Order: sequence, then C-alpha cells, then structure tokens
Amino acid sequence: MKRVENKVAVVTGGSLGIGRAACILLAKEGAKVAVTDIQDKEGKELVTEIKAMGFTAEFWHLDTSSEENVKKVMADINTVFGKINVLVNNAGISGTNKPTDEITYEEWNAVLKVNVNGVFLCTKYVIPYMKSAGGGSIINMSSVYGLVGAADIPPYHASKGAVRLMSKTDAIFYAKDKIRVNSLHPGFIKTPMVENFLKPLSNGDEGLKLLESLHPVGHLGEPDDIGYGILFLASDESKFMTGSELVIDGGYTAR
Repeated sequence: MKRVENKVAVVTGGSLGIGRAACILLAKEGAKVAVTDIQDKEGKELVTEIKAMGFTAEFWHLDTSSEENVKKVMADINTVFGKINVLVNNAGISGTNKPTDEITYEEWNAVLKVNVNGVFLCTKYVIPYMKSAGGGSIINMSSVYGLVGAADIPPYHASKGAVRLMSKTDAIFYAKDKIRVNSLHPGFIKTPMVENFLKPLSNGDEGLKLLESLHPVGHLGEPDDIGYGILFLASDESKFMTGSELVIDGGYTAR
C-alpha cells in the first residue's frame, strides 16, 4: 500500500537511528525522500540502499543550526523534486548530562542551537514550499522528556518542551494553509543517541536494565516503532490531526 505516494518528504538527521528508519519507510510507501544530515557518509550509503530497493531518495548535507544552509537546502530540494509535502524535524543531540548549575552557557546553547533553532529554521524555510504545494505535514521530534521531567540532561528537557509548544503554535498559524504540525514523543529507543547516553555510566548493562525498567512493556523501542508513527503523521490517514502529541513510549509516561 502506498500510504504517502506522490509526496516529497524531507527528513533531518536522516542518516541514522529514527531518521534512517523513517526515510526507508517513507520511501517504501511511495514518497520521494530527501535524506539530510551532517553525517554525509552514512546518509549517502542510505540513499544508495533505498535506490537499490527501487525507491527514490537523494542526500543533502544539512546543518540545521545554520540559517544559510537550511535556506539553500530547502530550495534545492524543492527544485530537484518539484515540491515539498512533508518535513520531519528529527535532527537532535542530547548534550551534556550535568545539573543545571554546572552547565556552561556554551553547553546549554549547543543543544538549543540544534534542537530548537533547527526546528524553527527548517519550519521557517519549508512553509513557503508547502503553501505552494497546497498543504503539508510537519512532524517535530520531541520526546517523553518534552512531557515529563527527570534528573538528567536539563538542556535536552528544555529543548524538547520547547518543540512541543512550537508545534502547537505553528499548528494554529498554518491550519488555514492546510499545513498540519504535530509533535512526536518517543520513549527510549535503541539508537546511537541512547547508546551514547549509556556509555558514561559505570556499568552499561545495569544502565540499560534501568532504562528498560522505566517502560512498563519491559524493553526499549526500535527505530521502526517511531518510524511508523512518522509515516502515519506524514500520510493523509492523519488529516484531522494537528497540534497534537503522538506518544510512542512503551508506557513510560503512563507511570
């Protein structure tokens, strides 16, 4: 079934983890996919893999914190594919894991520059192309950490909370243009980001068991678990859904 047939989808942070899963699923379901990332090698390899499956994808180097880069890449994608219907604001970093009073201004800004400014910039520069296309769907990657607190990575919490409310505001602004904006809130997923989060812990296996225990289902999620949520929000199946929060967290926030 071609759930996003004839759509053009841009995925930021598309080379690895959740972004990679989303790119493959969107391509398989009929979309032309713009894989964007600062991880050039992995992104180009993914495009080669998608093309080998018989689907359509191209790679663009994209630093979402650079206004000039974002503006140029969105214009290039629109020129190459003729339109943009879907934007997945997935690029993000976890940042430093220290109490707030120990975090430097530079460490704080490093996270917000990507996780918040990146969402703002990509949204800003994709909106005109979506208006020209007659509408679209923007999917902003937040987190369970955009819904509840925990005693770790304060800048990440702040950034994901911001993304949640940015999504609601833009949903109201652009509903008249048939552009839907929703946030997606994963629990802990088996991705490079979570692996890096566990590395500094004295006992990685114990850390993994602790993370798993925070999810009532008893395990972490897979990238495809979130990829299918992205696919749903990108498709017309979710046409009555905007300004909403799609929580896919193995029960994490039900506790």
